[in-house]
Amino acid sequence: MLAQAAGAVAPRLLGATLESWIDGRQVVARITEVEAYEGQCDPASHAFRGRTKRNAVMFGPAGHLYCYFVYGMHWCANISCAEPGTAAAVLLRAADIVVGEAAARARAAAGRAAPAAALPAAKLASGPARLARSLGLHGEHTGLDLLDAASPVRLLALGEPAEVCSGPRVGVNVGVAEPWRFWLPDAGSVSAFRPGVRRRRGTRQTEQP
Repeated sequence: MLAQAAGAVAPRLLGATLESWIDGRQVVARITEVEAYEGQCDPASHAFRGRTKRNAVMFGPAGHLYCYFVYGMHWCANISCAEPGTAAAVLLRAADIVVGEAAARARAAAGRAAPAAALPAAKLASGPARLARSLGLHGEHTGLDLLDAASPVRLLALGEPAEVCSGPRVGVNVGVAEPWRFWLPDAGSVSAFRPGVRRRRGTRQTEQP
């Protein structure tokens, strides 16, 4: 199921259950928002210019975790898809924490993303940085097989949402026409849409996996 184009896999991950057992703490999240990123045909993708040490997980096999650092402060988590040798990944943008809210709040407080006590439960994993932080994901987890029963991070069950919304991806300034952001319409954790901004030459570009 995961060895398909990112645009086909992404909506099928909505409602899926992802579990992490990291630092002795269990957190289970229900995925509510994702974005699809293809490979060398997608200018917004990390793999657009070909395979590197950083993006190697995107080239397969499917079902592996790809974590990358952004803005010098946040980790983001993705799931590889497509056949081996073809780059594609799905960015996990938001989720509902269904088990382990205390652990998610503790991580939010440690990351100083916002006063942990003030965050509504629905916002603990709203946005890719908060989602990765809630699950305890960072660079050393890149490459984990999410379908392996022995993995500390596992994709436990796929979702079967009755309704899925789609639209432009958030924060990208290339490949903006593709409706490759997917979300559950009734989920309070879905992040606000933020269009990309074209930057002057020499400034940092917004790029996704």
